[in-house]
Amino acid sequence: MRQNHASISVMRFETAEIRLTNETAPTQWRDGSIRLTEQVKAGGCASKLPPGFLHAVLTRLPVQEDANLLVGFDTSDDAGVYRIGPDLAMVQTVDFFTPMVDDPFTYGQIAATNALSDVYAMGGIPVTALSLVCFPQSGDPDVLEQIMRGGLSKMREAGCTVVGGHSVRDAEMKFGYAVTGLIHPDAVLTNTGAKMGDALLLTKAIGTGVITTALKQRKAAPEWVAGAIRSMTTLNRRALEIAMGYKVHAATDITGFGLMGHSRELALGSGVRLSIDVTAIPLLPGALEAVRLGTIPAGLLANREFAECMVEDAGGAQIPRELRTLLYDPQTAGGLLLSVAPEHAEPLVAEFQAGGLAAACIGLVAGEGPGAAGAPRIELTCSAMSGKWGEPGANRDAR
Repeated sequence: MRQNHASISVMRFETAEIRLTNETAPTQWRDGSIRLTEQVKAGGCASKLPPGFLHAVLTRLPVQEDANLLVGFDTSDDAGVYRIGPDLAMVQTVDFFTPMVDDPFTYGQIAATNALSDVYAMGGIPVTALSLVCFPQSGDPDVLEQIMRGGLSKMREAGCTVVGGHSVRDAEMKFGYAVTGLIHPDAVLTNTGAKMGDALLLTKAIGTGVITTALKQRKAAPEWVAGAIRSMTTLNRRALEIAMGYKVHAATDITGFGLMGHSRELALGSGVRLSIDVTAIPLLPGALEAVRLGTIPAGLLANREFAECMVEDAGGAQIPRELRTLLYDPQTAGGLLLSVAPEHAEPLVAEFQAGGLAAACIGLVAGEGPGAAGAPRIELTCSAMSGKWGEPGANRDAR
């Protein structure tokens, strides 16, 4: 049985309260005269290398032999885990990217939220971080200050101390963190433990990639952007704290590879087949409209090319084009995807929602077995759709 957060107490570790000196509230930046999204080609997790390209490289690297390496990059998990004692292991991850919003302070907040998420996805507690800065030498230092202040605000919220960092000159600004967390070796969550009959729970709505692309193209409604920012600046800390009271068998966070890309990794890592009800997936306000406007990030197309071969429709399923597109949308600071014991699904979703999270049960682990190479591992259904797309029974926007 998966141990809950109480097991962490064996570390005799307590998160200290972190106080920032001279911290100020975010400023209104130059009355909108600078737009960070116009300084880069792609924003947020949509700026990452395509998953197929990365997979081709990683699979050619030699296997590492180390008895203390509990989780490496061979299973495409969210972070590495290394044992440093009988009752203690380190969780290590790094994440940085280009701006996906225009306000520097908010960009820093999102970058920190995203970097911390990998530690939460493994079940760990983040404790220290190193900042990673790529910034034009001719850039305004006030902009960089606001970016770093935004990041610090979220690190403070997480109880994670920034102990240093590294910077390089770069024509395109990039920002993020390398984060180290702690966990009991027996309490590690991975993407390899899903069991037959488990329920699949998602803790945040999707759609940040198409909405921030719409922002970059000046097509996004303000309320779409506001909803996406609320989601991207919400730590997965609370979701993990709630989930640890239940039987969680596997976990991952939904980020740059999109819902289907990360579901693919969970299915392959666990050796199972997934059934996902597309009409149960929570969507951010404006996500469908952004797809209809054609604001499709290049990362979405790369994700679809990589993962769609593992996906098939259930017999009779009629999935609208816009919704199918969003399944591959690269998320920035997305939610957790949890594989939980079926008897725990309903009370866990209820507790998530009571805590203000846009959580939903989106499917189940429908079968086991490796199957043929390249065979579909994810079946898409639309059982909640009562009729024509957009009528009651279809997806609800998360507000």
